Amino acid sequence: MNKKAVLAMGGNAIIQAGEEGSIADQFKNTRQSLGGIVELIKQGYQLVITHGNGPQVGNLLLQQTAGMKLNVSPLPLGVLNAATEGTMGYMIEQSLMNKLISSDLKNNVITIVSQVQVDKNDPSIKNPSKPVGPFYNKVEADKMTEKYGWTFVEDAGRGYRQVVPSPKPIDIVPAAQIKELVEAGNIVIACGGGGIPFYRDEDGNMEGFDAVIDKDYASALLAEQIGAERLVILTGVEKVSINFGKPNQQDFSHLSLEDATKYLGEGHFPAGNMGPKISGAINFIESGGKEVLITSIEKIVDAFSGKTGTTITK
Repeated sequence: MNKKAVLAMGGNAIIQAGEEGSIADQFKNTRQSLGGIVELIKQGYQLVITHGNGPQVGNLLLQQTAGMKLNVSPLPLGVLNAATEGTMGYMIEQSLMNKLISSDLKNNVITIVSQVQVDKNDPSIKNPSKPVGPFYNKVEADKMTEKYGWTFVEDAGRGYRQVVPSPKPIDIVPAAQIKELVEAGNIVIACGGGGIPFYRDEDGNMEGFDAVIDKDYASALLAEQIGAERLVILTGVEKVSINFGKPNQQDFSHLSLEDATKYLGEGHFPAGNMGPKISGAINFIESGGKEVLITSIEKIVDAFSGKTGTTITK
């Protein structure tokens, strides 16, 4: 049995709503989120863990804003993403290794800072729409546009916010090495925050740029490229539903590929929430993946045993 799986964790599992987001908070949340993952390792699953980084990059962008007032040059978004791959990978890696030690398990845990290729002609690059960072007034936004070439849009009267492209991933550079490591019994943490975006120039050289790759799309592509049987998307709800929050809300234990595609097309899954998760699931199944499981991190063990969660299959 192929027991290889990619587990995609949300960044909000590590910085939770209402928290300050200190390192102490993040380590506490990381440790609490890994119990179910240890149980899967005990069951013999070969795992790659991916993670979001929205709250973490948001904090770094706030620090950048403070630094710019002291004439400290800001770092590009791709570099900030690399930084969160390192910091969050470190937290997940250390916390998971300690859990494994206490469970008398001998697996190694390895974090890989992952570069992810996108098409330099992706439509989103010419029309950036993904908001990042804090709000600014018009004078501040105009000054940064002039100095750094950033793009800003007004956001519902709250001020001006930077927008960046969100291109689709087309290749995970270290996928072959990740596959080898996982099949050798290692647990790999990779593609944090969707990975570090780059494109190839006319000579095939790698060029980074400011963009955000959706973590769920990158996780689906990675699952495909390493030959995983399962893609597991861990989110804030136990099951996928339509008409969410309404009296006619309908939860699903299973969705066919056809129904998932239909409900996505009907607009039941918003672009800023469940939409990329369902789109990534569809991409993975259409590319030969066997099953996608969507559930909350607290219910992961029950979901793997079929007691809850939403499965999507062909």
